[in-house]
Amino acid sequence: MRVFLVLAALLASTSIALAASPLCALSGSTAAPPTPSAPTSPTTSPPLAATQAAAAPVPAALQGLAFVQHVAASGAAISDLGASHGLRRVVARTGDQFMIFQMAPDGSAAVSGAPVEIAPNELDQIAGPGNITPLAVSHGFQGFFVRSGPNFQVFYATPDNERLIPGVLWDAAGKDVTRQQVAGIPGAVPTVEVTAGGTPQSAARAVSLLEKTVFGVVGAASAPRIYMLIDPQCIYSIRAMQMLRPYIDAGRVQVAVVPLSVLDYEDKGESTRAALALLSKPAGQIASAWQSRDLNNAPVAEAMQRLQLNMQVADALRVTGTPTFVWRKPDGSEGRIDGMPESVPSLVASLGS
Repeated sequence: MRVFLVLAALLASTSIALAASPLCALSGSTAAPPTPSAPTSPTTSPPLAATQAAAAPVPAALQGLAFVQHVAASGAAISDLGASHGLRRVVARTGDQFMIFQMAPDGSAAVSGAPVEIAPNELDQIAGPGNITPLAVSHGFQGFFVRSGPNFQVFYATPDNERLIPGVLWDAAGKDVTRQQVAGIPGAVPTVEVTAGGTPQSAARAVSLLEKTVFGVVGAASAPRIYMLIDPQCIYSIRAMQMLRPYIDAGRVQVAVVPLSVLDYEDKGESTRAALALLSKPAGQIASAWQSRDLNNAPVAEAMQRLQLNMQVADALRVTGTPTFVWRKPDGSEGRIDGMPESVPSLVASLGS
C-alpha cells in the first residue's frame, strides 16, 4: 500500500494549485497560488492610480513569518491549520483556488504540498538503488530527488523524519528553490542550446531578440509595450497578469505574452503541453487563451518549433524563471524585472505611460 502511495505521488500532481495547474507559487506558487515571485524592480498589486493592493489579514500566530507576509501581500487569504510533524501548516486562498504550505521552522520558506505516509528511511526500499539523489539542506528542509521510470518527484522530509512532503520549496521572495536544487541533475530542468555561439545576449539587445519570438498581445496598440515571458502554468505569471489588467484596460500598457515551458520538472509535462496549445493559436488569441485557461487544444505541427525559438531567446537572455518582464524605456534604455513586480504603478510609469 505504501509503495502505491509513493508511486501515486510520483506520477500524479502533488501540489494544489491556484490556477489551472500549480507552478509558480501562490499568486505565484506552483500552478499559480497567491504569492508574488521574487522582484527585481518595481511593481506590486493592482489598482489603477498609484494605490496598492491591500495585504490580506494574517492570523496573529503567523504574523512574524516572512513567507506568510509575502503571500498575504498578494491578496491571498491566509488560514492557520496548526502544527504537524514539526511544521506549521498554512492555507493560502484566492477566490476558489487554494494552496497548502508546510512552513519552514524559521518562517523564511515553505513547501507547497501535503505530507504522505512515507518516512525518509523507506525511500530506498520503495524507489530502489540509484533512483534517489539527496539534495542539499535548504531552509531546514532535507530534500530528495526521486525517479520512477521516466518520471520524477522531489520530496522534503519533515523535521521529525516521520513523513515526506512531495512538493516545491519556495522562499519568502517567491523564488522556486527546488528548481535551483535540481538544476544540476540531468533531465530535471529543460535546457536549450543557444544558436549564436551560446553566448548570452546583452540587456541592450533584449527587446530586439524578443521581437523575434512568437507571442500574443493584449492591450491598446498605441500603448507602450512590455514583454512578459510566462509559463502558462506559473502562478506568479497568472497573478502578475491580474495585477496588470487594470492598466491594460485603461490603455496605459500593452503586454506581449511570450509562452515558455519551465515547470515540466514539477508538473510532469503540463507546462510544455500548455505552451504548445497556446503557440498553436493565432497570435491574436494567445494572450486571451492563456487568461481564459483555454489550453486543451491539440498542438499544430509548427508549435514545437515556435516553443524552441522562444526558449532559445529566453536562454540567451538568461531568463531563470517566470514571469520575466522586459521593456524599452522612453530614453531608449531597457528595463527588466525577474519575478513579480513590487510596484505595478512604478513599472507602468517607467514605460512612460
